[in-house]
Amino acid sequence: MRVVMLSKALVVGAYQRKTEELAKRGDIELTVIVPPYWREGKIRTELERCYTQGYQLVVEDLAFGGNYHLHFYPGLGRQLSQIRPQVVHIDEEPYNLATCHAMWQARRAGARTLFFTWQNIYRKLPFPFSAIERYNLDRADYAIAGSDGAREVLLQKGFRGPVAVIPQFGVDPVLYSPGAQRRRSGRFVIGYVGRLYEFKGLLTLVEAVTGLQGEWELRLMGEGPLRARLQDEAESRGIAERTSFIPYTPSVEVPARLRELDVLVLPSLTMPNWKEQFGRVLVEAMACEVPVIGSDSGEIPQVIGDAGLVFPEGKVEALRDCISSLMEDENLRLRLAKAGRERVLARFTQAKVVEETYKVYRIMAG
Repeated sequence: MRVVMLSKALVVGAYQRKTEELAKRGDIELTVIVPPYWREGKIRTELERCYTQGYQLVVEDLAFGGNYHLHFYPGLGRQLSQIRPQVVHIDEEPYNLATCHAMWQARRAGARTLFFTWQNIYRKLPFPFSAIERYNLDRADYAIAGSDGAREVLLQKGFRGPVAVIPQFGVDPVLYSPGAQRRRSGRFVIGYVGRLYEFKGLLTLVEAVTGLQGEWELRLMGEGPLRARLQDEAESRGIAERTSFIPYTPSVEVPARLRELDVLVLPSLTMPNWKEQFGRVLVEAMACEVPVIGSDSGEIPQVIGDAGLVFPEGKVEALRDCISSLMEDENLRLRLAKAGRERVLARFTQAKVVEETYKVYRIMAG
């Protein structure tokens, strides 16, 4: 079974464990097509080659690289005509030009197609994206939705093909694993990992920690346009000495950063056109036996389950209470740490994602 996966997300090295696991299936000849880099705003992520055994990794230049909705791969048709795949897995939303272009090229090559979606808010799109979306929904043979919410939106949009609910990527439980037991004699370390945007609720987090008692520090890991404002907030609230900003970290080094934390917080805020679609850093922290706290935005409560603490989004005192409870109760920290890893092993490993994805390929290939 010849499969081509088209994915800008796979410039991230840690995510490539998924494709290595897929390639271990003996009846798959897997080719993965990625760009040389992906740019989001001013943040440019170069292709990391970390897990590339067992499959062909092909680098194709992008047109309009960094434009989420309008980028595409001009050389894709040439690649597909050479490979002649049976299945083309387009790891893009159905309203993106890259999906439409890949759908057209795949069908020309005689392949069956699927796309991936995280979109968990129903929106009527403006032209030309409404037309792009309609084209893809009418022609795809299968769809993978990252959550039940995304599946429901697909059905509302009129997609009539089969839909599998599978997270885009799982967690490698060897890479993301518990470290040595941390000494608790120093400051309680509260962390966030991800983009520094207002919709991630980071101003709520800064306000919440300001009123905490005891010895603590806040580590904000990532880049984004909110950084300067967060620094100003920390300064004005008198917590600058307790707040550190850690820039972009290569994906394979993230587990070590997570293991330095006493708690990982994802305080996302729902916006008119966005709510949390999964919160991958939650399962990464849980796999490392780091307790997690998340807001109730979007899919966060479903990801955490009973293996962490959930608070009403935007509620500063509720978030502060959650952090305080973990600071004060070591037994609660340990219980949630163990429960988090168990939940990941049961639901969110790369092996689990690969198993479900492979089933979809088999159905599509007949």
